[in-house]
Amino acid sequence: MLKDGSFHLVREYQVQRDRVRYYSTDRSQWEEIPAELVDWDATKNADAEQSKRDAAIVAKLAAREEARRIEPLDTDASLEAAPGVFIPPGEGLFAFNGKTVVRLSQAETQSKLSKKRVVEQVLAPIKVVPSRHTVSVEPAHAKFRVATGQPEFYMRTADAREPEMELIRAKVHGTSRTIENLDELFKQQSEVRETLPLQRWDVAKGVYRFTLGEPLEPGEYAFIEIVAGEGMSLYVWDFGVDAAATSKPTAEKRP
Repeated sequence: MLKDGSFHLVREYQVQRDRVRYYSTDRSQWEEIPAELVDWDATKNADAEQSKRDAAIVAKLAAREEARRIEPLDTDASLEAAPGVFIPPGEGLFAFNGKTVVRLSQAETQSKLSKKRVVEQVLAPIKVVPSRHTVSVEPAHAKFRVATGQPEFYMRTADAREPEMELIRAKVHGTSRTIENLDELFKQQSEVRETLPLQRWDVAKGVYRFTLGEPLEPGEYAFIEIVAGEGMSLYVWDFGVDAAATSKPTAEKRP
């Protein structure tokens, strides 16, 4: 800042006896002027104001970065299951076999009342016999087969809810697979099914990762979603593991 009210934009300056040497940002070169032409009080005030503006800009950028870091990820954004392997956008259940991510289709289930239990109820009216409904999926083998005995699964929900999922080993009977049996006694239902260890990890808002506690043996499997207060919702996703797909357990490394 000069005493005549003008100023020079400089990158830096040095006071050398009765001269001021500065690097001009306008001309990108070093220049000199007499020190007596400089309004030092105004120059110091300008430096202080510039330092305040710089500090405010840095603080604003830091706050923006912190907000971006802690903000939940967009559920429609692409998320990585592995380096370079992304989970497709949209809701649903996805299987990761170590190489690719595949969206699983919901299986159509059937519920049949056990005729044997009905006969038992008719022949023994005094003895209380619960009725049984068998929930099954056709055909005998799932179309989708995994290439590893310890795949991972990802669930993206449309309403950002926390899904209660169970992994079940299905039993093959003829041309269908039994998912579970529902026993009903005095209008109270209980489910009988073979569940497998499963752990859930939060990946992003409305996106969850499921890992297995142990490798899957060859056979038929199904994921079901449990809705609180409604028992099993009959949302079923099925898949199969072939004999060559089994592998030894691997330690869980990712959170």
